[in-house]
Amino acid sequence: MADLEASAGDLTLTGGNREPSPPPAPAAGDGAVMSLVDHLAELRRRLFISILAIVVGSVVGLFLAPRAIEILKTPVPGPLRFTDLGGAFFIQLKVAVVIGVVLAMPVILWQLWKFVAPGLTPEERRLARPWVPLALLFFAIGVAVAYFVLPFASAFLLGFAVPGVLEPLITAEAYFGFVTMLFLAFGLVMEFPIVLVLLSKVGIVSSERLRKNRRYIILAITVFAVVITPGGDPISPSVLGITMYLLFEFSIRLVRWTGR
Repeated sequence: MADLEASAGDLTLTGGNREPSPPPAPAAGDGAVMSLVDHLAELRRRLFISILAIVVGSVVGLFLAPRAIEILKTPVPGPLRFTDLGGAFFIQLKVAVVIGVVLAMPVILWQLWKFVAPGLTPEERRLARPWVPLALLFFAIGVAVAYFVLPFASAFLLGFAVPGVLEPLITAEAYFGFVTMLFLAFGLVMEFPIVLVLLSKVGIVSSERLRKNRRYIILAITVFAVVITPGGDPISPSVLGITMYLLFEFSIRLVRWTGR
């Protein structure tokens, strides 16, 4: 009986009125686990900021568009005609949006990084962070390559004209649709090595896997370059395909250099 009373007393003192212990605090450096709704809200916020940056850049682009149109029109002889009443306005707007995307690219890449970074470990964030400014540099190089390719692609396509029989009547809408697509394609394709390196950081690809699948990747690059480049000339997809292949080989060495 005495033992039972002593046990009851211990229970009263130690366990009967004891409050449940709080959950352990998260370790330092660990982010709180976000729900699907939180992820979607975060994605919406990052997209809104990126779109706002493009809008602001496009407003600046409206002032730069007339001069940009003069420069980009140089490979085509003679004036370009627009066929719709609002054709000139929409052409300037299209060029302004492309300028806006170029100007907003630092903000877009930063928002992409802020969305992806919480899902990485501290070590992965440390390894991936330097590639964010490099992505901006690669995009600028892609735009520069497109500007270099433009006169050669235009000259090749116009070279099929037959004087007095097949004379070019190029509309401004068609030409600047070709130009804007070309610039965006080359700019985005230059992010190819950045994507492969980041995928290697999270263990999805490795240099050995990339080497083993080289023939399939080359085939995919060829098909992609033909499909994505406008105009139908062989110069644009050839330059784009060769550029992507060189970037692929460069990426293998980068991935191997980072220990993957």
